[in-house]
Amino acid sequence: MNTQKAIEGCRNKDRISQKYLFDRWSEPMLMLCTRYVRHLPDAEELMLNGFFNFFKAIDRFQYAGDDSLRAWLKKIMVNECLMFLRRKGELKIVEEKYAAGTIAEDTPEGKIAAAELYKMIVALPTGYRTVFNLYVVEGFTHKEIGQMLGISEGASKSQLSKARESLKKSLSVIPGK
Repeated sequence: MNTQKAIEGCRNKDRISQKYLFDRWSEPMLMLCTRYVRHLPDAEELMLNGFFNFFKAIDRFQYAGDDSLRAWLKKIMVNECLMFLRRKGELKIVEEKYAAGTIAEDTPEGKIAAAELYKMIVALPTGYRTVFNLYVVEGFTHKEIGQMLGISEGASKSQLSKARESLKKSLSVIPGK
């Protein structure tokens, strides 16, 4: 079965097609959810809710290749995570008039394992982690992030700057660096 046929099957409520898409996309979408939500059972639930919403709204989706499907699923999953963080009261971002310092574009020398970097990102405070993920990983602009989170562009920039500073500090204490 290919993706386009699976989407057509999902429009007809075909369980085999739904399973095909779930099996293909559940792992990357779970990884996306765990970048926002630290507790794995919560991330799993959000991923499942996201797929439920995806299948429920499949008639509105216009398939234009796997990239369009990935983008739509990511948007659904990010929205699920943000709504969860808001409900739990964990998405507290302090408004600041100006971003503290400038945003450094350089990267630390040497190599770091992806798993190690992932742990550092997950360990960030919720506000830092959320803005970092939305900007660096998902590619949203500060204006879009501000609209999504109900904060100013400056607050988004400040949170990103602080997240990067925190990650730099974490990187500087890695043995052998």
